[in-house]
Amino acid sequence: MNKKYLCTGNEACAEGALRAGCGFYAGYPITPQNELIAYMSRKMEEETGVFIQSESELAAISMVMGASAAGVRAMTSSSSPGISLKQEGISYLSGCELPAVIVNIMRGGPGLGNISAAQSDYFQATRGGGHGDYRVIVLAPSNVQEMFDLTYKAFSLADKYRMPAMILADGMLGQMMEPLEFDEKIKPGGIVEKPWAMTGAKGRKAQSIKSLYLGDNVLEKLNNKLQEKYRKIEKEEELCETYRCEDADIILVAYGSVGRLARASVRSLRKAGIKAGVIRPITLWPFPYGIIEQYADKCSNFLVVEMSAGQMVEDVKIAVQNNKKVHFYGRTGGSIPTEEEIIEKARILK
Repeated sequence: MNKKYLCTGNEACAEGALRAGCGFYAGYPITPQNELIAYMSRKMEEETGVFIQSESELAAISMVMGASAAGVRAMTSSSSPGISLKQEGISYLSGCELPAVIVNIMRGGPGLGNISAAQSDYFQATRGGGHGDYRVIVLAPSNVQEMFDLTYKAFSLADKYRMPAMILADGMLGQMMEPLEFDEKIKPGGIVEKPWAMTGAKGRKAQSIKSLYLGDNVLEKLNNKLQEKYRKIEKEEELCETYRCEDADIILVAYGSVGRLARASVRSLRKAGIKAGVIRPITLWPFPYGIIEQYADKCSNFLVVEMSAGQMVEDVKIAVQNNKKVHFYGRTGGSIPTEEEIIEKARILK
């Protein structure tokens, strides 16, 4: 039986992790994701898991790597500057083909910036962020329910492909309160056997997990294997939501909490006689190029709306293959676009 709870996005994310069978969490406090770490500190013991408030962000990601190597579903969370500190560890996870879930509740930057909502970590998340040729699956929720649902899904994807998966949200979504509904009897999904896990060598051959590969072409073989896996993910795991795009003359492309603002703007634009629609990418990597390309055959104007200087614009331009006009409206440094601003920009373009 499903029950409804009123909670923050951060708490919903934490609950999604617990329901997915997260057995280990390590993190370090930073605004605006502190509700998440506080929730995990209370609940992990009840769920027979391990919670550690680490001495640093670097320590947290290293602990997650160790837990994952032992076969445990592991997670860490932070906000923008803290995620930057974790990048070397995320690269190591990728090189070792270890699953883990990383949550970034974005704040304004660069540097320490401020604690307001932002989306300026898009490049960092979708381009790997650290050194080496690797990718991270990136899921972008737009409401409290999706904070739960996509976190739950992230653990399955991480295990399925043996790689990190990231929840990319922002401070506004992390701290807003909305109803959350889920079945309290829900059990972890997507659990796979992990014969590669470091569980002790009794009864089997000793094995190792590493990202250091020396010798001619040895590391290239690993990279080729990773790239083959990434191409498979691009074919099978794209997710996005479309709204009133079938007859649209202008399509807004927005993700996360800004996707909600775009949807509200489209309703107002439609009332004013302007045929507008929304494409909301849910997976930022793999990016839903195919869906956007499909609508580019019918629509000549695209407006990307972000809480950044225009980082997703690059992917939208790739999707439409430069055959259509791609415009941008955004606010930076923790400022949030308003519905009125989005509508005015769309009116001008139309």
